[in-house]
Amino acid sequence: MHALILAGGEGSRLRADGVTTPKALVEIGGRPLVFRLVESLRELGCVTVTAAIRRSVLEEAVTLARDARSAGLQVVPCDTPSSLHTLAQGLEAVAPGPILCTMVDTVMRADDWRLLFQRADGLLQDGADACVAVTPFVDDETPLWVTRRSDGLVRSFASKPVTPALVTGGVYFLSSGIRELAPRVISLGVTRMRGFLSWLVEHGYHVATADVERIVDLDRGRDLAQAVTWLGGIAPALPKASL
Repeated sequence: MHALILAGGEGSRLRADGVTTPKALVEIGGRPLVFRLVESLRELGCVTVTAAIRRSVLEEAVTLARDARSAGLQVVPCDTPSSLHTLAQGLEAVAPGPILCTMVDTVMRADDWRLLFQRADGLLQDGADACVAVTPFVDDETPLWVTRRSDGLVRSFASKPVTPALVTGGVYFLSSGIRELAPRVISLGVTRMRGFLSWLVEHGYHVATADVERIVDLDRGRDLAQAVTWLGGIAPALPKASL
């Protein structure tokens, strides 16, 4: 299993809340998000770890490339317009094989990462085309809701709430065959990761699910305190603009 971290966004909502550090380098427990993920993914046994990072962030954080090399992280500079475009560009630099793809602002406990990896890896080996991390914890401004079939496969993705409450958590496992579809789906006019996932389900691919108790999506300033608290640390004081 290879790993790809998607960090192609500008972090505009964090900046609006007074957090001026590029999202990939925002610290949780004293470690930048991207390097926390590298450590977690290495511990899971990922053969390689690649991060697609916005070019402007690399230019702003002059030591990032050096620190990435020290951490064994391959960096792909990108100026992509959407998460799916970032996925497609990042995949060009990753060796063939199944892949764990995670958004850079996805925060989970170490035990949850291990259980998720074991579950998803097993599902791919059993024939699933893809597997998405899902959680009943909903704290995203624009969550992607999930309905499931009785066998645990995704029935549909939706932009409106469903019952029982279940949303995606920013971590996607793609089989060798499915990862090759990203450029093709983009050529059909699909531009976002959620659109790619919906396309897979609509075209009969088996998208499995793996449950996680809570996944924090670090989009706003308030999410920073929540993430630290969830991981068992002391929440930092936030800039006044984020209160």
